[in-house]
Amino acid sequence: MAAQLVAALSSPQALSLYLLLVPLLLLYYSATTRTRPAIEQAAPAGHGEERPLPSPPSKLPLIGHLHLIGTDPHVSLAALTAQHGDGGLLLLHLGQVRNLVVTTPGAAEAVLRTHDHVFASRPQNAFADALLDGSDIAFAPYGEFWRQLRRLVTTHLLSARKVLSLRAGREEEARLAMAKIGDAAAAGASVDVSTLLATFTNDIACRAVSGKFFREEGRNELFREVIDGNVAAFGGFNPQDYFPSLAKVDALARVLFPKMTRLRKRWDGLLDRIIDDHASKAASLQQEEDEEADFVDVLLARQHEYGLTRQHIKAILVDMFVAGTDTSYVVLEFAMAELMRKPHLMAKLQAEVRDKTPKGQPMVMEDDLGGMPYLKAVLKETLRLHPPLPLLLPHFSVDRCIINGYTVPAETRVIINVWAIGRDPGSWEDAEEFIPERFEDVASPEYKGRDFGILPFGAGRRICPGINFGMASVEIMLANLAYCFDWELLGGMQHKDLDMSEVFGMTIHRKEKLFLVPTTRDVNHE
Repeated sequence: MAAQLVAALSSPQALSLYLLLVPLLLLYYSATTRTRPAIEQAAPAGHGEERPLPSPPSKLPLIGHLHLIGTDPHVSLAALTAQHGDGGLLLLHLGQVRNLVVTTPGAAEAVLRTHDHVFASRPQNAFADALLDGSDIAFAPYGEFWRQLRRLVTTHLLSARKVLSLRAGREEEARLAMAKIGDAAAAGASVDVSTLLATFTNDIACRAVSGKFFREEGRNELFREVIDGNVAAFGGFNPQDYFPSLAKVDALARVLFPKMTRLRKRWDGLLDRIIDDHASKAASLQQEEDEEADFVDVLLARQHEYGLTRQHIKAILVDMFVAGTDTSYVVLEFAMAELMRKPHLMAKLQAEVRDKTPKGQPMVMEDDLGGMPYLKAVLKETLRLHPPLPLLLPHFSVDRCIINGYTVPAETRVIINVWAIGRDPGSWEDAEEFIPERFEDVASPEYKGRDFGILPFGAGRRICPGINFGMASVEIMLANLAYCFDWELLGGMQHKDLDMSEVFGMTIHRKEKLFLVPTTRDVNHE
């Protein structure tokens, strides 16, 4: 968005991009303004109370409403919808692209449940096409190809049974992370919690995707680098997403896509080696049932059944790596930061996990987590206030429909502002405050797409298929951070002074890294 454009302006390629874009956009504007019809037209006769969507009056030539979007797009969109929208709906033109912004639970339910069949597709994404050839799940348009891949992933890769089979790996990675923190505590040193959590979630994904020997081969560090490349690329500004008429301009592609080409080569090199290594083991359906079978084993075992090409397998694995790493790390980082701002909440969580874990046990195991409702409440509240993807991935309307009396044209990009939905004062008391107790009631809202006041993973046909996989890693890690250690801020900092500023990108991150001082707890003498 505009924030991503601002970031792009400071890049070394900026000047050449300006010189190329400005004349092209002027030519486009001159050629089309004489002939194109108005996008917002009065409703056709015979459609009763249908109305065009509300939209800000300050639309400019060429860029539309892009100038209204600040450095935190989720915040800007919430404010614009509150000022100019109606019922949580607002129409924005970002460049040449029509966007419906959704910011309330009721409007989200209309899009993701009532009219889910209309909005289940995705808009074209030039970077995704360049990196994945349209062969992945996250960015694929709705259709038979997507349905088959989704069935493969939900049935064989991310089913509850498969996620459970990976728990030994999660417990081992949590144990290794606790050992690192223990070493720092013994030395009286602080811990870069942000980096530690990013490493933990990356290693969990590496282990699940490529097998338990990933660390010895150095794959975890290589994958962290290419995942960071993905996050930077997809969180950046791509003019073709806002000016699709420029898609066939070769000169523009030469400016924008060299970095994506290099990123694809790195992914191909890593994934081809992993697939070749696994193929040599003659993957079978029997191996799929093995607790040590990783995602590559499963995909190779099911390759012929689903007609998968190597590119399909690689694209699915990229999705698994990126979704399994960055989003989980963000949730853990914000959870720890919020708990450090309110020590009485950290103490309450520590009391629960220490009471529910067998005495003398060196760490929390997954079997212990079922008796920890406050742990789950803390994570729900974190997801409400800090959804990793505050705007989700965009949806796309394949047909015209009516929402709350407003006409939504076909081929409209839909932005679901789940950050605004989670802070909707009509749904949540003290909506801006971190209060896990609101989720202690067994009848409290859930985050799995049934309650539209909290939608960190979306809802409907395009709900994230990896919820169970991601949250299993998050729960075991946060429980052990609270069980094994007591925590303090650096240098006598006051808890209320902890900076919670955010940086917007493909996912939303804390602006500042979280550094904390751990003290090891003696589990045998309490």
